[in-house]
Amino acid sequence: MEPRLNPFASPVIGKVLKHLIAANKPIAESALPYTVQELVRLRASQINGCGACIDMHFKEAVHAGEDPVRLNLVAAWREATVFTEAERAALELAEQGTRLADAAGGVSDEAWANAAKHYDEEQLAALVCAIALINAFNRANVMIRQPGGGYEVGMYHH
Repeated sequence: MEPRLNPFASPVIGKVLKHLIAANKPIAESALPYTVQELVRLRASQINGCGACIDMHFKEAVHAGEDPVRLNLVAAWREATVFTEAERAALELAEQGTRLADAAGGVSDEAWANAAKHYDEEQLAALVCAIALINAFNRANVMIRQPGGGYEVGMYHH
C-alpha cells in the first residue's frame, strides 16, 4: 500500500507535521504520565482507523516498558481489568473527544468531571492537547492512506 501523498516530500505537509510534532514537546514534558499519553493516542488511533499511528504508538509504548497485554486491551478497556481508574477516565475522555460528531454535546460533563478527579489542571490541559494532536495526525494519515507496519521506535524524533 502506497500513500496518496508522500508527507516527507510535500513541503506543505512536511512543515505542518514538523509543527505538530513540535507541539507534542510540552505534552511530553508535562506531569501527565507517559503511559496515559500513549494509551489515549492508541485509543484515538484505533477509533479513527489510523494504522500508521496505531503501529507507532504501540511500538513506542512497548519500548517505554508498557505491557503489550494492556495495549492489546485498549480497544476493550471497559471490559478489561488491567487499567487504573485514572487511565479509564483518560480513555473515556479520549473516546468522547475523538467521537465529537457522534455526540450532540461533545464531551460530557460527567467524563470531564471524572478525568478532573484524577488529573490536575495542567495534566488535563496536556490530556486535551494529546487527544487533539493525535486526532490531527490520524486524520491526515487516514486521508493520505499512510500505511502502518513499518514504524521503527524513535523514527520521527528529531
